[in-house]
Amino acid sequence: MMRNPEQTIGNLIDKQNVSFIASVDASGFPNMKAMLPPRRRDGIKTFWFSTNTSSERVAQYMANPKASIYFVDKRFFRGVQLIGTMEVLTDAESKEMVWLDGDTKYYAQGITDPDYCVLRFTAHQGRYYSNFKSETFEIYSLNHKMVR
Repeated sequence: MMRNPEQTIGNLIDKQNVSFIASVDASGFPNMKAMLPPRRRDGIKTFWFSTNTSSERVAQYMANPKASIYFVDKRFFRGVQLIGTMEVLTDAESKEMVWLDGDTKYYAQGITDPDYCVLRFTAHQGRYYSNFKSETFEIYSLNHKMVR
């Protein structure tokens, strides 16, 4: 069992330059997509990503908020999957919170671009893999309890 799961998993996440997010399509099948890392995270419970409002993934999350995100450390062959829900946010405060200089490359009209939105993922449980072992855990608030 990890001594400090939030720190161990948080460090793994912070060192990755690719995130994988999954949604559920209209037929009930999982759909996975590689994305840039989260723009912000609150522990290992809440994550914010930026994306295009017109994307297929946004439509899927609006129809079914069930989601998962995955981060992998290829160098040490370890990873973490978090399962939860994804919300599509279009309010100015959320958009301003994750906006970065240079985002006009993706959203030509700037922060008010109607094709710019924020995805907020809230984790409910996770599974961490390292050293040929997996650990499943539930997430409560920002603290979580490890479960085998």
